[in-house]
Amino acid sequence: MAKVSKILRDSFGREHNYLRISLTEKCNLRCTYCMPESGVVLSPRSMLMTTEEVIYFATLFVKNGVDKIRLTGGEPLLRKDFGEILTVISKLPVELSLTTNAILVDRYIATFRSCGLKNINVSLDTLNAEKFDAITKRDHFSKAIQNIELLLQEDFNVKLNVVLMKNFNEDEIIDFINYTRDKNITVRFIEFMPFDGNAWDKSKLVGYDEVLNMAKAHYPEPDLVHLPNEKNFTARNFKIEGYQGSFGVISTVTNPFCDVCNRIRLTANGKLKNCLFSNGETDLLTAHRQGESIETIIHQAIQDKKAVRAGMAKEEDFKNMDNHNNRSMITIGG
Repeated sequence: MAKVSKILRDSFGREHNYLRISLTEKCNLRCTYCMPESGVVLSPRSMLMTTEEVIYFATLFVKNGVDKIRLTGGEPLLRKDFGEILTVISKLPVELSLTTNAILVDRYIATFRSCGLKNINVSLDTLNAEKFDAITKRDHFSKAIQNIELLLQEDFNVKLNVVLMKNFNEDEIIDFINYTRDKNITVRFIEFMPFDGNAWDKSKLVGYDEVLNMAKAHYPEPDLVHLPNEKNFTARNFKIEGYQGSFGVISTVTNPFCDVCNRIRLTANGKLKNCLFSNGETDLLTAHRQGESIETIIHQAIQDKKAVRAGMAKEEDFKNMDNHNNRSMITIGG
């Protein structure tokens, strides 16, 4: 890891070397946990980061110690200058990754290769076409599956992000684990999290323990292997003995990993979020356009980061929906 400057070190000693940049608020799917049924009010184009501004911020953060950048959205491949942004950022000394719904992936394979992009996370919440249509409001299941297979054939490192929701897809947990049998792929089960307009309540949550109990009930104990945690891990990872791939659980709600957090987010309209659950944001874009010292502003934003989930350390605080005046996930960035 590159040496992190003091502006990216918070008051708890956590060093933030991982930047997630949202390139757009738009998406070609309408997943209900990400976007409210009524849609969202998009930022005016003039308030979104330009190509040059995305590159400026990426370069600035790298100068201060960021060595991992993930491009997100919305759906980042919808942005017409995606190839240009990726090409320039790929020249920075960083590990690049991408989060996508895979619908447009086949158009960009050559671009990914030329830029050295190998790590691709695909959001896919079901292996059932009818459920896919229901959750996304779009008929793109076949295209998504075809492009996931294409990425695997082309030897990309692929992770599937599966948001688990009670009475929707918890019955597919074993199906997803079995999906890793003959594929070099990682499935990551993500606990359902509260965002504006997604009607979250804890009764819809499928937690870490529930996932593990299902796995233990289905696979003989010696076959369920607990893999070592990575540094700054988000997922607790496992694999089934003899399977090519693996699976993990991202337990942001029931078993948070705040003490090792190294992540910060830059939204498509240039706001810095020091925590995914924080209602607060720091407007870097306006400050930059007004010629202010961005590094000073970043430093203060990082210093304001709370120890646990934007200050919601107690379960009752987290369950209180009055504390979740956050944006919709689509406008934050995955």
